[in-house]
Amino acid sequence: MDTATAAASDPRIERTRQVVLDAVLALVAESGYGAVTIEAVAARSGVAKSTIYRHWPGRAELVNDAFRTLQPPVYECQGGDVRSRVVRLLEELAERTAESTWSACLPSLVDAAARDPEAREALHSRLAGRRTLVDLLTEGVASGELAPDLDAELMAEALAGPILLRRLFATTPLASDQVRRIVEQILPARSGDAVPTPRREGA
Repeated sequence: MDTATAAASDPRIERTRQVVLDAVLALVAESGYGAVTIEAVAARSGVAKSTIYRHWPGRAELVNDAFRTLQPPVYECQGGDVRSRVVRLLEELAERTAESTWSACLPSLVDAAARDPEAREALHSRLAGRRTLVDLLTEGVASGELAPDLDAELMAEALAGPILLRRLFATTPLASDQVRRIVEQILPARSGDAVPTPRREGA
């Protein structure tokens, strides 16, 4: 019986599991990815090492399970044209990146990902909203709302990248109006659509 199945059948197991996962996230947020050891998690959570090992084979499985709980709820970007829904999704990402447990853990995970394949996999799998953004851009191409040669994977990185970079390297998150300007400047219009003419100095 795996951990999730066992937890569903016994509330005590679910409580213990949550205490352990919360301890993992607290350690990552406070001291970095490298601070997470089975010994440290046991001390922080008050759960015996033998109990932790009973539910998770090792550190990698434990940390990845904890990061799975960090996935922010997917923004339900229903209604309106694709470009407007892209804006709303990115505004939600900016809000969650500004202040959340996921946001607090992000710098440590990025640092660890540079040298630890397990951390790199956890980071890539937990990037909030990226898959939804790719799917939304793909929908726009299929419907003709976006340019037919648009690379949805690459465009998703270009649109979400400034939000994540601001979280890592600046003291203030992107505001909603800044998110909208990013979309206006990066996401190309369809061929034949009107494109705003840049204003010249002194005009």
